[in-house]
Amino acid sequence: MYKLLLAWRYLRTRYIALASIISVTLGVGTLIVVNSVMAGFANEMHIRLHSILADIVFEAHGMDGFNDPQWHVEEIRKIVGADLKGITYAVHVPAMVNVPVRGQWITRQVSLVGVDEATYADVSDFREYLVHPENRQKLSFRLHESDYDKDGKRGMPPSGWNYRRLKAQYEREMAMEQEQLRRSQEVPRAIQPQDLKPKDSQQLQPGQLPTLKPPMMPEEKSAENLPPETATAQADPVAPTTAPQTTVAPPPDPFASQASTHPADAFDPAKEQFTGVILGIAIGSVRQRDVKGNVVDYYMCRPGDDVRITFPSAGQPPKAMSDMFTVVDFYESKMSEYDSSFAFMPIKRLQEMRGMIDPATGREAVTTIQMRLKPGADLNAIRDRLRERFPAEAFPYRIQTWKDMQGPLLAAVQMETTLLNLLLFLIIAVAGFGILATFFMIVVEKTKDIGILKALGAPSRGVMSIFISYGFSLGLVGATVGMIGGVLFVIYINHIAKLIEYITGHEVFDPTIYYFSKIPTILQTQTIIGVMFGAVAIAVLASVLPALRAARLHPVQALRYE
Repeated sequence: MYKLLLAWRYLRTRYIALASIISVTLGVGTLIVVNSVMAGFANEMHIRLHSILADIVFEAHGMDGFNDPQWHVEEIRKIVGADLKGITYAVHVPAMVNVPVRGQWITRQVSLVGVDEATYADVSDFREYLVHPENRQKLSFRLHESDYDKDGKRGMPPSGWNYRRLKAQYEREMAMEQEQLRRSQEVPRAIQPQDLKPKDSQQLQPGQLPTLKPPMMPEEKSAENLPPETATAQADPVAPTTAPQTTVAPPPDPFASQASTHPADAFDPAKEQFTGVILGIAIGSVRQRDVKGNVVDYYMCRPGDDVRITFPSAGQPPKAMSDMFTVVDFYESKMSEYDSSFAFMPIKRLQEMRGMIDPATGREAVTTIQMRLKPGADLNAIRDRLRERFPAEAFPYRIQTWKDMQGPLLAAVQMETTLLNLLLFLIIAVAGFGILATFFMIVVEKTKDIGILKALGAPSRGVMSIFISYGFSLGLVGATVGMIGGVLFVIYINHIAKLIEYITGHEVFDPTIYYFSKIPTILQTQTIIGVMFGAVAIAVLASVLPALRAARLHPVQALRYE
């Protein structure tokens, strides 16, 4: 009992121990905060990476893909069995998207994905990140009437069929104004004095007006040597079909279709749409600050606009295929790598345009087969069974889990977390050295007291346990306070971030760079327990050497000079 009493007395009265407690507290709190934030970021990254990647993916080696996906699907169902939750196939191909912006084309490089509307949402969380609420319920490549930004969070201008009809009407009115301007500029030049000469030196009678020669336009000078009927037609200033036209050329129409499948005279944009395409929101918009410093999304295109997409055909050598598409929705995963590089369209249309359907047999070709497994299924075990059934030397594709495909990125995040833990744990190690120095000083200072205890019959083990209990108490108090402070900091981290922004005038996270509305955090119980256990263990180990020195003191030597 005396050991605990002495340890408690030292803890209360030795204020130098407060520095050791503060060191342990800061170390534990920092480790809890950093691990919680890193766990939150890693979780968000896993969710967003997995949102577009299925659990297991068959990926072709080339863009031509492989044939007969239905047979592959049946074989996969036999192998996976009850663990299979959903399966689909798709076509991935690099492409270029041309977006018309104020009469100019903005070109963006994308990965074009042909998906099946009925099954693609069963293997990924793709549907949850679409902007229009009806597409979140059921995927469709048809343009909706409106309600693309019903809550107003994205600042998206009016979109959908309402916007498309108004735009078509505006373009027709602009075309009519350009035609009227062209016609108004088809006026002959003013009559010059030399045009008043009598024709063929004719003699004028009193009261007779001379016959005037029509004014000659610059283009008429080359008509003098033409046949009479052609020259007459070109010289007639009022003939609307043959008169020379000196007009101001209208600006190029970026919405005019050049695709042979959509003749301009048969396509009415106010009533029809091209094949629908869903663009990553960062393809059609730019996030930056306005003159007032507010973060604003500027939309280069929106649902209802038409864009041109160019991609290579299947076969050798590949040819560039190009057509007009109508933007029907945006995909917003809040991960810039996806939002700025993916575009989605119906798989049948993409297969037809690329020549991936055999005209003789009707067999299709795809570049990837994707599957989603039920929760708890062993991805690696199922992947290995599929690799055994479809060996790489016999089949032109590779089989990977989504973690295999994102292995380098996930490994880099894991290594970063491990290194941060090691570096920050050094803070607690520094506190341990502080405890070691403090205890050695206490042993020197309390040599007489230790000698009295041993002279009264206290065993060496009892004297040693006093200092170990003291070190354990320091570590436990510091770890507990650090745990409480770290947990509270994590809970209110976003409020603290706003307070720091208010004080410093600088944003903690720039929303034009980070696609997070708040700092993601996850409190993991095992991590908190591990950090506290490590801190207490370091404090106990730091007290072992001073405790051994105190236990080895001989009472006669300790009291010799007293």
